[in-house]
Amino acid sequence: MNRSIQRFILCLFIASLGACSKPDFGTVSGDGGNFSQGKWLLVNYWATWCGPCREEIPALNTFATNRSDVEIYGVNYDNLNGQALHDAIAEMGIEFDSMLADPAPQLGIPRPRVLPTTLLIGPDGSVKATLTGPQTAETLSAAITQVSAP
Repeated sequence: MNRSIQRFILCLFIASLGACSKPDFGTVSGDGGNFSQGKWLLVNYWATWCGPCREEIPALNTFATNRSDVEIYGVNYDNLNGQALHDAIAEMGIEFDSMLADPAPQLGIPRPRVLPTTLLIGPDGSVKATLTGPQTAETLSAAITQVSAP
């Protein structure tokens, strides 16, 4: 094989790798994320005016730190963006990454009507449960265990 064909094949291979890793959603950190990433995903809807949201954020922060098999993303219910979103995240003390847009349309589900709401997405990328009200490490672990059971 001549060198130009080898380069062409190498370029196609590299381009295909990049296409495979394209994120499903944008995040505040700029890293992006994927719904089916081989681990559990918790998508937590919050707002600064939601008292129960404020109460549950510390538990979510701790849960995100303590569980390597789970990734947590926040979603601002009021669709804030730019500096307003950054300010709200700081005000709430959120330590996990946040999505830039509501994922409900992508996931084929209705937008939550109650806050806080947490979506439990399985490692395969499908929504396994919708949890309403403030969550704790115990309720989140129990929900994951329940939907994982055969």
